[in-house]
Amino acid sequence: MKNVLITGSSHGIGAAAAVAFAKEGYNVGINWKSDYAGAQETARRCEEYGVKTKIYLVDVCSHDGCRDMIHDFIETFGHIDVLVNNAGGALKIPEGEFMDMPMEYWDSQIDLNLNSAAYCSRYAVEDMIKKGIKGKIINISSIHSEVTWVRRRMLPYSAGKGGLNMFTKALGVEVIKYGINVNGIAPGLIFTKLAERYSEADLASFSRKIPYGNGGTVDDITPMILFLADHEKSKFIVGQTFFIDGGQSIDGSIESMNFEF
Repeated sequence: MKNVLITGSSHGIGAAAAVAFAKEGYNVGINWKSDYAGAQETARRCEEYGVKTKIYLVDVCSHDGCRDMIHDFIETFGHIDVLVNNAGGALKIPEGEFMDMPMEYWDSQIDLNLNSAAYCSRYAVEDMIKKGIKGKIINISSIHSEVTWVRRRMLPYSAGKGGLNMFTKALGVEVIKYGINVNGIAPGLIFTKLAERYSEADLASFSRKIPYGNGGTVDDITPMILFLADHEKSKFIVGQTFFIDGGQSIDGSIESMNFEF
């Protein structure tokens, strides 16, 4: 049986991915920081498919926390086949421009959106190489890695996700010689629990800026995650980040959005 660990999997894309992997027969590691009820619900839904789960309360901004989580996951399940670095976000954006930004906020965004993936990947890849596993690292990036949203002061988030895309390329070409594939996905607007903070008018305004006509759902993301996790189907894909955004990053209209979080 194969095993997958997904960071930030108590809700949204991470939770949907966990259930999708469980349907495929994977044992699932579920990581959370602030939504224990969501993590429990994700585990319950996964276990309906007869797989084993384990829940990890770990702040992935902590190197030691990531290291200990990966090591415990390997000890529990025997090995790791797939790591999905999904944790990330740009919440509680401070007022003002870059010159006004507390450097602690910059550090927190780089830790969450870039460093966490490096921390977890470091120990997952180590075990994959040691055990000869043709594993998969899948990094969840963002449309903001390609087009930033100046009006919403997304500078550190965009920098973190842009760095994640380059990390995906660099690590991908380094470890493919071991049969390990590293790739990424960059979603646009996806209607998850976090989107509930927007008004209907805001969401309608946002959707009009997307060439497809509206935002996506987690079901638009999980098939690509499973595809990249399938060795035979994706073995020749190395270091790529796939944008799933209804054409928004191509159209470049993100700057015209004018509503607030």
